[in-house]
Amino acid sequence: MDKIRMEIVGMSYSQLQNGAYALILGEVDGKRRLPIVIGSFEAQAIAIALEKMKPARPLTHDLFKSFAETFGVTLLEVVINKFIEGVFHAVLVCDDGHNVVEIDSRTSDAVALALRFNCPIYTTEAILKAAGVEMDAEALEEEDEDNPQNENNPWASYTDEELEEMMKKAIEDEEYEKASQIRDELKRRK
Repeated sequence: MDKIRMEIVGMSYSQLQNGAYALILGEVDGKRRLPIVIGSFEAQAIAIALEKMKPARPLTHDLFKSFAETFGVTLLEVVINKFIEGVFHAVLVCDDGHNVVEIDSRTSDAVALALRFNCPIYTTEAILKAAGVEMDAEALEEEDEDNPQNENNPWASYTDEELEEMMKKAIEDEEYEKASQIRDELKRRK
């Protein structure tokens, strides 16, 4: 199986499914994108890891990482290996120092863990052909541009410093969705 390295290029509220988010993985050094619909809890877990936020108490994925490390298990890579009836499937490739094993996982959980273990995410050519979207040069340029302030952006009128404080408070109050939205606004500005 030839693996294709992917990276997270974005995450946004899903227009197609209420209460869901779209995680966008991009082909490293390529034009193809893989949109994956995930739940809000998984989106929070991914956003928190992307921004290296430290919640007051460990979240499930943080607990899993601590548990694995305590028992000498390393996550080597995540492979999105199946696309069946519109659902992505993934495996965690783990090493305990003696054996390398694959553990079945939901793709959203696998990505959240890959971020925490700082390991690569892969998929296959077959999956990119079945569910990937090729971006043209103009769309890739727009993806990189800053998102302008507008009336639909509740954070547009705040300064960076105000947003940083609001994000810290949201994390302290365990309002992770709000924190990730603020983080996204700060990222757009940079």
